[in-house]
Amino acid sequence: MINDLWYKNAVVYCLSVETFMDSNGDGIGDFQGLQRRLDYISGLGVSAVWLMPFQTSPGRDDGYDVSDYYNVDPRYGTLGDFVEFTHGARQRGIRVLIDLVVNHTSNEHPWFQDARSNPESYYRDWYIWSDKKPANANEGMVFPGVQKTTWTYDEKARQYYFHRFYEFQPDLNTSNPHVQAEILKIMGFWIQLGVSGFRMDAVPFVIAEKGADVKKPRAQFDMLRVFREFLQWRLGDSIILAEANVVPKENLAYFGDDGDRMQMMFNFHVNQALFYALASGDARPLAKAIVNTSDRPETGQWGMFLRNHDELDLGRLTEKQRQKVFSVFGPDKNMQLYDRGIRRRLAPMLENDRRRLELAYSLLFSLPGTPVVRYGDEIGMGDDLSLPERNCARTPMQWSAEPHGGFTKNDKPVLPVISAGPLGFRYLNVAEQRRDPDSMLNWTERLIRMRKEVPEIGWGACTALNTGDNGVLALRYDWRDNSVLIVHNLHSRPVEVTFVVGIGEHGDLLIDIADGGNSEADANGRHRLLLDAYAYRWFRVGGLDYLLRRREV
Repeated sequence: MINDLWYKNAVVYCLSVETFMDSNGDGIGDFQGLQRRLDYISGLGVSAVWLMPFQTSPGRDDGYDVSDYYNVDPRYGTLGDFVEFTHGARQRGIRVLIDLVVNHTSNEHPWFQDARSNPESYYRDWYIWSDKKPANANEGMVFPGVQKTTWTYDEKARQYYFHRFYEFQPDLNTSNPHVQAEILKIMGFWIQLGVSGFRMDAVPFVIAEKGADVKKPRAQFDMLRVFREFLQWRLGDSIILAEANVVPKENLAYFGDDGDRMQMMFNFHVNQALFYALASGDARPLAKAIVNTSDRPETGQWGMFLRNHDELDLGRLTEKQRQKVFSVFGPDKNMQLYDRGIRRRLAPMLENDRRRLELAYSLLFSLPGTPVVRYGDEIGMGDDLSLPERNCARTPMQWSAEPHGGFTKNDKPVLPVISAGPLGFRYLNVAEQRRDPDSMLNWTERLIRMRKEVPEIGWGACTALNTGDNGVLALRYDWRDNSVLIVHNLHSRPVEVTFVVGIGEHGDLLIDIADGGNSEADANGRHRLLLDAYAYRWFRVGGLDYLLRRREV
């Protein structure tokens, strides 16, 4: 089972082809350039890469407005280039996950153009139409403050069409069995070209009932089982990583009570609690969020993340908690987005403080699930707040101190490389950090290696220990007679804590696998730790002979 469910103890690296490396000289990243950086990605030690959209698109929403699901956008190369990339990744033991954006298409997609041209079109019912503008057309926008409505009038169709996102992204009628069959066909196509799975975009909207008469959309969860069965029929160990920002009581509906739906889901609940913990120094809501999302099937797994390609969504926090996070990490209105989130990258949010960055990533890698790392965060890349909306955090990778950070030989990249300040490419880049054994890059590589050697986090049961300090989080993982304990001090000051590991005599000895500072319990079985500000400790419980004690089942 441990080999079959590869995603249970993996590390995923998220990147955009467009912003990673350009070898065509046109200022836009491409698959040939990405293939040339596979050795770098392999050197990080990650298990899989997740590619943001690269299919043919007008590019009005960074590729999420797809106009051809069966081709590569010419700016990035050809299908042949993509296959060479997946082949090179497979040679290095790296799986490839790609975005599956099937909640909507571009309004330039041939399906929509045919649908709007004729009421009798085969594709007319592939979209959602209404003769009149529904009364709730100004509700449910995904991008409030930017988006004005969810129904737009089309002059050619002489009807309104539904779009949960921008007006140039008409929603597909996913209740239509022909649309569902097409989604399976899309997945099958990319599986044949070397893909190991999909990050499915906006899953709650994909499976929701849609229409002018729908007041409270019902989720069609059986659709997820159909997707799962098809994938495992085509490729047994392929997965779907679902983007579903839902409340904890709905989680099992997406995983399936018997684990027969989504293999993985992003844990937005823990992510938001994590940022509140970092902002407030209070670990209690984070520990509670971990408990609230602990119920999942054996085959299900959480995708844990800090920042991703979107804004940091704080919509699930209380108003008081949200304002606390805003005040610490995004105090200026220009740093906020959609009335609910922060659009900055991690390093500037944490004031480029190495101690806080290490704490944040140590927390990420020690949460119960599979860590997902965003490109550039391994070197502490910054953002460009002069760029609109989410583009500020989607700038090109900074490879060297050469022009445009070594991203392109063109006079102008698709987005400007960050050049000003201490996070500019002249000072912050891969080449410089590669030469420094104490750099963020080399520290991240060591963290990834350490995390992959601790399968208890991905597979085991998680218990939060009482440390007597609300700002110190101690998580113990137990799996097959092996245990690990990871402790984090969220305070900006040193603290001393005492605690009991709670698993008998094995808990009397803690071996620090991060820096070698071990701990032995006193006569009462209590450990006493002195933790510096923002300190973290990774302990192997009971000694380094744990592999000799690990059970097979």
